[in-house]
Amino acid sequence: MFEHLEPVPGDPILDLLQAFIADPRPQKVNLSVGIYYDEHGQVPLLESVAQAQHSVLEAAPSRSYLPMEGDAEYRRCVGQLVFADSVDTQTFSVVTVQTVGGSGALKVGADFLQGAYPQATVWVSDPTWDNHYGIFEGAGFSVRRYPYYAAATQGFDYPAALAAFEALPASSIVVLHPCCHNPTGVQPSQAQWHGLLDALQTRNAVVFMDMAYQGLGLGLDEDAWLVRECARRGLEFLLANSFSKTFSLYAERVGALSVVVRKEQATTLMGQLKRAVRRNYSSPPLFGSLLVKSVLGDPARAALWRTELAAMRGRIIDLRRGLFEGLTTRMPQRDFSNLLHQQGMFGYTGLSPEQVDALREQHGIYALRTGRICIAGLTAENTERVCDAWAAVVAPT
Repeated sequence: MFEHLEPVPGDPILDLLQAFIADPRPQKVNLSVGIYYDEHGQVPLLESVAQAQHSVLEAAPSRSYLPMEGDAEYRRCVGQLVFADSVDTQTFSVVTVQTVGGSGALKVGADFLQGAYPQATVWVSDPTWDNHYGIFEGAGFSVRRYPYYAAATQGFDYPAALAAFEALPASSIVVLHPCCHNPTGVQPSQAQWHGLLDALQTRNAVVFMDMAYQGLGLGLDEDAWLVRECARRGLEFLLANSFSKTFSLYAERVGALSVVVRKEQATTLMGQLKRAVRRNYSSPPLFGSLLVKSVLGDPARAALWRTELAAMRGRIIDLRRGLFEGLTTRMPQRDFSNLLHQQGMFGYTGLSPEQVDALREQHGIYALRTGRICIAGLTAENTERVCDAWAAVVAPT
């Protein structure tokens, strides 16, 4: 029946994770998948989440279906965390649906936009998270890239990005990373964002933001600056967000899609989003949203979570500095300061695919062939080993 089908290449991240699991070497290090690990190499259970879990289980909630749009209190908590008071509620509404993680938010948004703008082209940063292509192409869009990372400076290529935005066809769909860019960790400055937003407004672009790491870059409010600036400008736009990383709830698939829209269009918009949800998974999962709203909706737990998140963010920053210092000590002739300027869980190393292969094959250090590493996969114990291996493949004696 299926002899005519062609093999599909595996996912480069998840396949690498399986290879890491199968690797018998005891000193192996996983810097590939975007998961926050603690100092012991474990996915942590946050104390705020543990308290919420105890409370939720004790209450023994019904396991009936949630509405297509998800839990109302959860959606309210999402809106407050992400937008704060940036939306002019006299003119605009924030329409939010609970989704199956951030990927589900992107999928629901892509399907909705396919009905609203079927002839549009989707523009993603070069480089971007690989699944952006899969999700938007799967929804029927042509996907193109706009300049983002400048290899020569190891920073943001503002002139090229601005020129690309100024030349966009009207009503193009543009995917932005408000914080902690995946995979590079490189972010435009606020002044550069202002220039880019001016160009997008002039071209009447449809802005779709993907924010999976709020709080792991500079801080909860700082990382949401672009989202709130778009709201303050009176833009209508889409935002996908996720609590996988920031609550350490990877398997629970807790996310949301929010759309800022004029108040008179809010009811129609919600109906459109619910139809997209119905065609995908009908209703979102329950347990993770109960945990998130139990934390965000309780002042004491919310304060504890913010403290825990700040500790995670601080540890990532410390790990960046430790990596920078270790590499600089071993290779003083090279400049590794780009690692310090990047934000969030990921680092863009500049390693070639062949050097990444050598790290894995010779030293058991797993990274993506693009040179992206997950900083949160480092520990005080394995950083020295990673630095030794890095030096061995980059500057062999």
